[in-house]
Amino acid sequence: MNTSSSSSSLDKPSRPVFPLPWLVVLLAMMALVMFIAATPGGLLTKADMVGYAVCHRIGSHSFAIGGRQLPLCARCTGTFIGALVGFLGQAVVLRRRRASEFPPAFIIVLLVIFTLLWASDGLNSYVQLIGGPHLYEPRNWLRLTTGALNGLTMSALVYPVFNFTLWRRPVPERAIRGLRDLGVLVLLEAGLVGLTLTGWSFLLYPLALLSALGVLTLLTSVTSMLLVMLVRRDNMVETWREAIIPLLAGLTVALIQVGVIDGVRYALTGTLTGIPPLR
Repeated sequence: MNTSSSSSSLDKPSRPVFPLPWLVVLLAMMALVMFIAATPGGLLTKADMVGYAVCHRIGSHSFAIGGRQLPLCARCTGTFIGALVGFLGQAVVLRRRRASEFPPAFIIVLLVIFTLLWASDGLNSYVQLIGGPHLYEPRNWLRLTTGALNGLTMSALVYPVFNFTLWRRPVPERAIRGLRDLGVLVLLEAGLVGLTLTGWSFLLYPLALLSALGVLTLLTSVTSMLLVMLVRRDNMVETWREAIIPLLAGLTVALIQVGVIDGVRYALTGTLTGIPPLR
């Protein structure tokens, strides 16, 4: 009886999951309200402002749906929505919700190849943009495809680290166990690429909002991990309800990052689309 009570008390965190939760909520609300108030227009323009913080947004390198440019260029659309698809694929489709181990070595090699394809296509595209000799004519479908593969790589590496850092009891298993799992995730990425390439006008809002959500999800995941380690609250979260506060803290920092980068970039370039010397 005494042993059971002592063991039960040891299982409970001896300090709060995250310090000053009320302050975190207040700061998150302030950051969100300030972002909404400071950015012009409706949902699409606000999604543009999120994309503006991480992407050059050059028109010729971007998809237009229903006559309107998406918030991210083709490569970044693939990368950030692809990362979001990768997170959801591992958590929901493969059901590895708290998996905290990296994929096996041969899968990591394939993921590195995905990123090398993304980097080499990006380099070829940049050389063509500045008028240099290039291997082939860049195409937006290729930018989107290599971006989606790179987004899958990012999600496959960030996801287990996030689980290992946040949860009190991360599951010691691989989210991607082998070629079958990787194949499932690649098929999901192919679905994203295929839908984007249709250019159907009703996809404008879903793709625009998913672009912004992909950017914020990646930034929030990384900043949340850094914050919980900084305040020494890693491996303390038991439930998603407890995870809300550290995630809100990460979202607050992400929104501040977006706002600062947007402000500095606009001050330097005077435009919300493209980079003047490269347009």
